[in-house]
Amino acid sequence: MGSNGLKAILFDLDNTLIDTAGVGKIAIQKVHRLLKDTFGHEDHIGEICDRFKLKLLHESFDPTVSTIDDVRTSYWDQAIREIKGTSPSPTLAPACYELWKTTRLQHLAVPDPVRGTLEELRKKYKLLLLTNGDSQTQREKIEAVQCGDLFDAVVVGGEHPEQKPALSIFLHCFDILAVKPSECIMVGDSLDTDIQGGSTAGVRATVWVSANDRPASAVTPDYTIATVLELPRILEDMKLV
Repeated sequence: MGSNGLKAILFDLDNTLIDTAGVGKIAIQKVHRLLKDTFGHEDHIGEICDRFKLKLLHESFDPTVSTIDDVRTSYWDQAIREIKGTSPSPTLAPACYELWKTTRLQHLAVPDPVRGTLEELRKKYKLLLLTNGDSQTQREKIEAVQCGDLFDAVVVGGEHPEQKPALSIFLHCFDILAVKPSECIMVGDSLDTDIQGGSTAGVRATVWVSANDRPASAVTPDYTIATVLELPRILEDMKLV
Protein backbone atom coordinates (compact mmCIF):
# COMPACT_ATOMS: atom_id res chain seq x y z
CA MET A 1 0.00 0.00 0.00
CA GLY A 2 1.21 3.51 -0.77
CA SER A 3 2.34 5.73 2.09
CA ASN A 4 -0.58 8.08 1.45
CA GLY A 5 -3.11 5.44 2.52
CA LEU A 6 -4.12 4.70 -1.06
CA LYS A 7 -4.44 1.07 -2.07
CA ALA A 8 -5.79 1.08 -5.64
CA ILE A 9 -6.08 3.16 -8.80
CA LEU A 10 -8.83 2.67 -11.36
CA PHE A 11 -7.94 3.73 -14.91
CA ASP A 12 -10.10 4.41 -17.92
CA LEU A 13 -8.70 3.22 -21.27
CA ASP A 14 -9.80 5.33 -24.25
CA ASN A 15 -8.23 8.79 -24.43
CA THR A 16 -6.73 8.21 -20.99
CA LEU A 17 -4.08 5.56 -21.65
CA ILE A 18 -4.45 5.31 -25.43
CA ASP A 19 -5.19 8.01 -28.03
CA THR A 20 -8.39 6.55 -29.43
CA ALA A 21 -9.60 9.90 -30.78
CA GLY A 22 -6.35 10.63 -32.60
CA VAL A 23 -6.18 7.16 -34.11
CA GLY A 24 -9.82 7.48 -35.14
CA LYS A 25 -8.91 10.51 -37.26
CA ILE A 26 -6.20 8.51 -39.03
CA ALA A 27 -8.67 5.70 -39.72
CA ILE A 28 -11.26 8.11 -41.13
CA GLN A 29 -8.63 9.65 -43.42
CA LYS A 30 -7.85 6.22 -44.86
CA VAL A 31 -11.52 5.50 -45.53
CA HIS A 32 -11.83 8.95 -47.09
CA ARG A 33 -9.14 8.00 -49.61
CA LEU A 34 -10.86 4.69 -50.33
CA LEU A 35 -14.15 6.46 -51.01
CA LYS A 36 -12.38 9.01 -53.21
CA ASP A 37 -10.84 6.20 -55.27
CA THR A 38 -14.24 4.53 -55.52
CA PHE A 39 -16.28 7.56 -56.57
CA GLY A 40 -13.52 9.29 -58.52
CA HIS A 41 -13.98 12.67 -56.82
CA GLU A 42 -14.26 14.18 -53.36
CA ASP A 43 -17.83 15.53 -53.53
CA HIS A 44 -19.68 14.70 -50.32
CA ILE A 45 -17.11 12.14 -49.18
CA GLY A 46 -16.46 14.17 -46.05
CA GLU A 47 -20.19 14.13 -45.37
CA ILE A 48 -20.24 10.33 -45.60
CA CYS A 49 -17.47 10.10 -43.03
CA ASP A 50 -19.21 12.63 -40.79
CA ARG A 51 -22.43 10.61 -40.95
CA PHE A 52 -20.54 7.48 -39.88
CA LYS A 53 -18.93 9.29 -36.94
CA LEU A 54 -22.30 10.63 -35.84
CA LYS A 55 -23.84 7.16 -35.90
CA LEU A 56 -20.87 5.87 -33.92
CA LEU A 57 -21.29 8.63 -31.37
CA HIS A 58 -24.90 7.64 -30.74
CA GLU A 59 -24.29 3.92 -31.01
CA SER A 60 -26.73 1.59 -29.34
CA PHE A 61 -27.22 -2.08 -30.15
CA ASP A 62 -28.21 -5.41 -28.68
CA PRO A 63 -25.28 -7.88 -28.78
CA THR A 64 -27.75 -10.77 -28.58
CA VAL A 65 -29.23 -9.69 -31.92
CA SER A 66 -26.18 -8.65 -33.97
CA THR A 67 -22.42 -8.28 -33.70
CA ILE A 68 -20.62 -4.99 -33.36
CA ASP A 69 -18.95 -5.68 -36.71
CA ASP A 70 -22.32 -6.03 -38.46
CA VAL A 71 -23.69 -2.92 -36.78
CA ARG A 72 -20.73 -0.73 -37.70
CA THR A 73 -20.66 -2.07 -41.25
CA SER A 74 -24.30 -1.02 -41.51
CA TYR A 75 -23.31 2.48 -40.34
CA TRP A 76 -21.05 2.86 -43.35
CA ASP A 77 -23.72 1.48 -45.67
CA GLN A 78 -26.32 3.87 -44.27
CA ALA A 79 -23.95 6.84 -44.46
CA ILE A 80 -23.11 6.12 -48.11
CA ARG A 81 -26.76 5.70 -49.09
CA GLU A 82 -27.89 8.78 -47.16
CA ILE A 83 -25.41 11.00 -48.99
CA LYS A 84 -25.10 9.26 -52.37
CA GLY A 85 -28.58 7.76 -52.65
CA THR A 86 -27.13 4.34 -53.38
CA SER A 87 -23.97 2.30 -53.00
CA PRO A 88 -21.96 1.40 -56.12
CA SER A 89 -21.13 -2.02 -54.70
CA PRO A 90 -22.37 -4.29 -51.91
CA THR A 91 -18.74 -4.76 -50.86
CA LEU A 92 -18.00 -1.06 -50.32
CA ALA A 93 -19.45 -0.69 -46.81
CA PRO A 94 -17.70 -3.87 -45.54
CA ALA A 95 -14.44 -2.61 -47.07
CA CYS A 96 -14.84 0.78 -45.38
CA TYR A 97 -15.48 -0.82 -42.02
CA GLU A 98 -12.63 -3.29 -42.28
CA LEU A 99 -10.18 -0.54 -43.26
CA TRP A 100 -11.41 1.74 -40.46
CA LYS A 101 -11.25 -0.99 -37.82
CA THR A 102 -7.89 -2.42 -38.91
CA THR A 103 -6.29 1.02 -39.07
CA ARG A 104 -7.45 1.87 -35.57
CA LEU A 105 -6.12 -1.34 -34.06
CA GLN A 106 -2.80 -1.05 -35.90
CA HIS A 107 -2.16 2.50 -34.67
CA LEU A 108 -3.37 2.18 -31.09
CA ALA A 109 -0.65 1.94 -28.46
CA VAL A 110 0.11 2.61 -24.82
CA PRO A 111 3.07 5.01 -25.13
CA ASP A 112 6.24 3.70 -23.52
CA PRO A 113 6.38 6.52 -20.92
CA VAL A 114 2.79 5.76 -19.89
CA ARG A 115 3.56 2.04 -19.73
CA GLY A 116 6.57 2.78 -17.55
CA THR A 117 4.49 4.95 -15.23
CA LEU A 118 1.93 2.16 -14.81
CA GLU A 119 4.68 -0.35 -14.06
CA GLU A 120 6.07 1.91 -11.35
CA LEU A 121 2.65 2.60 -9.85
CA ARG A 122 1.89 -1.10 -9.68
CA LYS A 123 4.81 -1.56 -7.32
CA LYS A 124 2.85 0.43 -4.73
CA TYR A 125 -0.81 0.13 -5.70
CA LYS A 126 -3.32 -2.28 -7.14
CA LEU A 127 -4.26 -1.18 -10.64
CA LEU A 128 -7.56 -1.89 -12.38
CA LEU A 129 -8.60 -1.05 -15.93
CA LEU A 130 -12.26 0.01 -16.07
CA THR A 131 -13.47 0.71 -19.60
CA ASN A 132 -16.91 1.26 -21.04
CA GLY A 133 -17.94 -0.20 -24.37
CA ASP A 134 -18.82 -3.34 -26.27
CA SER A 135 -16.96 -6.39 -25.02
CA GLN A 136 -15.52 -7.41 -28.40
CA THR A 137 -14.38 -3.89 -29.29
CA GLN A 138 -12.68 -3.19 -25.97
CA ARG A 139 -11.08 -6.62 -25.69
CA GLU A 140 -9.66 -6.19 -29.21
CA LYS A 141 -8.12 -2.86 -28.18
CA ILE A 142 -6.67 -4.31 -24.99
CA GLU A 143 -5.13 -7.17 -26.95
CA ALA A 144 -3.83 -4.84 -29.67
CA VAL A 145 -1.99 -2.58 -27.21
CA GLN A 146 -0.98 -5.51 -24.96
CA CYS A 147 -1.82 -3.74 -21.72
CA GLY A 148 -3.70 -6.45 -19.83
CA ASP A 149 -0.61 -7.51 -17.90
CA LEU A 150 -0.21 -3.99 -16.50
CA PHE A 151 -3.28 -4.42 -14.30
CA ASP A 152 -4.42 -6.61 -11.45
CA ALA A 153 -7.84 -6.79 -13.09
CA VAL A 154 -9.65 -5.65 -16.23
CA VAL A 155 -13.36 -4.76 -16.19
CA VAL A 156 -15.20 -4.09 -19.47
CA GLY A 157 -18.51 -2.34 -19.06
CA GLY A 158 -20.21 -4.20 -21.90
CA GLU A 159 -19.78 -7.44 -19.96
CA HIS A 160 -21.86 -6.18 -17.03
CA PRO A 161 -25.48 -5.10 -16.50
CA GLU A 162 -24.44 -1.46 -16.10
CA GLN A 163 -21.48 0.62 -17.25
CA LYS A 164 -19.84 3.76 -15.86
CA PRO A 165 -21.06 5.96 -14.21
CA ALA A 166 -23.36 3.36 -12.59
CA LEU A 167 -22.51 2.62 -8.98
CA SER A 168 -22.84 -1.14 -9.48
CA ILE A 169 -19.81 -1.49 -11.73
CA PHE A 170 -17.64 0.52 -9.34
CA LEU A 171 -18.75 -1.67 -6.44
CA HIS A 172 -17.79 -4.68 -8.57
CA CYS A 173 -14.30 -3.21 -9.03
CA PHE A 174 -13.89 -2.59 -5.30
CA ASP A 175 -14.91 -6.17 -4.60
CA ILE A 176 -12.39 -7.54 -7.09
CA LEU A 177 -9.57 -5.57 -5.51
CA ALA A 178 -10.82 -6.11 -1.95
CA VAL A 179 -10.60 -2.41 -1.16
CA LYS A 180 -12.87 0.33 0.13
CA PRO A 181 -13.93 3.22 -2.14
CA SER A 182 -11.99 5.62 0.09
CA GLU A 183 -8.85 3.62 -0.65
CA CYS A 184 -9.15 4.21 -4.42
CA ILE A 185 -8.88 6.97 -6.97
CA MET A 186 -10.46 7.07 -10.42
CA VAL A 187 -8.47 8.37 -13.40
CA GLY A 188 -10.18 9.09 -16.70
CA ASP A 189 -10.95 11.57 -19.46
CA SER A 190 -14.75 11.60 -19.24
CA LEU A 191 -16.44 13.88 -16.75
CA ASP A 192 -19.80 12.19 -17.23
CA THR A 193 -18.63 8.59 -16.79
CA ASP A 194 -15.22 8.44 -15.10
CA ILE A 195 -15.36 11.48 -12.83
CA GLN A 196 -19.07 11.42 -12.06
CA GLY A 197 -18.99 7.66 -11.54
CA GLY A 198 -15.99 7.77 -9.26
CA SER A 199 -17.46 10.62 -7.24
CA THR A 200 -20.80 8.85 -6.82
CA ALA A 201 -19.00 5.68 -5.78
CA GLY A 202 -17.17 7.57 -3.04
CA VAL A 203 -13.58 7.20 -4.21
CA ARG A 204 -10.96 9.18 -2.35
CA ALA A 205 -10.27 11.38 -5.36
CA THR A 206 -11.10 11.74 -9.04
CA VAL A 207 -8.41 12.69 -11.55
CA TRP A 208 -9.50 14.14 -14.88
CA VAL A 209 -7.14 13.67 -17.83
CA SER A 210 -7.68 16.70 -20.05
CA ALA A 211 -5.79 19.52 -21.71
CA ASN A 212 -8.49 21.91 -20.45
CA ASP A 213 -7.97 23.54 -17.07
CA ARG A 214 -11.67 23.98 -16.38
CA PRO A 215 -14.36 21.40 -17.08
CA ALA A 216 -17.27 22.58 -19.24
CA SER A 217 -19.61 20.63 -16.99
CA ALA A 218 -21.24 20.69 -13.61
CA VAL A 219 -19.08 17.70 -12.71
CA THR A 220 -15.93 18.85 -10.95
CA PRO A 221 -12.86 16.59 -10.63
CA ASP A 222 -10.59 16.77 -7.60
CA TYR A 223 -7.53 17.03 -9.83
CA THR A 224 -6.90 17.79 -13.50
CA ILE A 225 -3.83 16.58 -15.39
CA ALA A 226 -2.90 16.81 -19.07
CA THR A 227 -1.47 13.30 -19.17
CA VAL A 228 -1.26 10.20 -17.01
CA LEU A 229 2.45 10.94 -16.72
CA GLU A 230 1.52 13.67 -14.22
CA LEU A 231 -0.28 11.24 -11.91
CA PRO A 232 2.75 10.54 -9.65
CA ARG A 233 2.84 14.25 -8.82
CA ILE A 234 -0.82 14.14 -7.79
CA LEU A 235 -0.13 11.16 -5.56
CA GLU A 236 2.70 13.09 -3.90
CA ASP A 237 0.32 15.98 -3.26
CA MET A 238 -2.20 13.61 -1.70
CA LYS A 239 0.33 12.57 0.92
CA LEU A 240 -0.04 16.06 2.40
CA VAL A 241 -3.83 15.86 2.71
